[in-house]
Amino acid sequence: MLRRTLSRHVMIGTPANTLFTSAPESEPRMPQITHFKTPCPEHINSQILQMVVDYLTDISMVAIAPSNLLYNVYQYAIGYEVHLYLEALNGAKGIAVELLVATDEDDPEKVIGFLLYLPVKDDPDACGVAYMAVSASHRRQGIARRMLQEMVGRYPHAELTCAVAKVPYFEAMGFQVVGVRATQVLMNTRDHGSDGLMALLDVAPIYSSLEVRQIHTYLLQKHGKRAMLDAEKQRDRHLDQMTRKANEFVRERLGELG
Repeated sequence: MLRRTLSRHVMIGTPANTLFTSAPESEPRMPQITHFKTPCPEHINSQILQMVVDYLTDISMVAIAPSNLLYNVYQYAIGYEVHLYLEALNGAKGIAVELLVATDEDDPEKVIGFLLYLPVKDDPDACGVAYMAVSASHRRQGIARRMLQEMVGRYPHAELTCAVAKVPYFEAMGFQVVGVRATQVLMNTRDHGSDGLMALLDVAPIYSSLEVRQIHTYLLQKHGKRAMLDAEKQRDRHLDQMTRKANEFVRERLGELG
């Protein structure tokens, strides 16, 4: 699936799709940052996918809470989406994907952060963040900052989405508010998006897959129809609130700049 990055592509997981903390950072420990354009070892993949499951609320644009009965559905769906992006590093899916992995300085086999991003077709300077996360035990050490700097060093015209509360962090990194994308604020290292095209996975088949239907059926049997309907309504209200908040913030911010 190809979409113009200027107005159509979706950054998921963000950061927000990204996971980090905006609190003051301590002296960084200097983890190893490794760049992958081809499939990485299985032990790295498995740790990345575990981080996706553990930090789902933070890296998903849906930002669904663990208390919501639909949480397990999104754990599977977004975990599988990231799995497919990791598989796409072999080039077989026709999607350009690159990955940065941070590993612990004392234990090189231990993944403490990752940044999955998508280069833009026909624009060698541009890319967009898909997912980023840092292990809870290694936050406030500048790891997210280092991974983003590494990415921007390769692709200076970078784009991402994030929650309103995280905008100041990315502004300090040189990103600026350019618009809104669904529930999140759209930010770019320049004052506009790329005119190139970005290839994205079509995630619709994941949510209609047999596995997702089985999870939903199990939850329905366990909790009942009424509880599941309430969970869907709760999710939808939450999405509406986040969307409204992002739109209001961007209107105010861009209005001030105008």
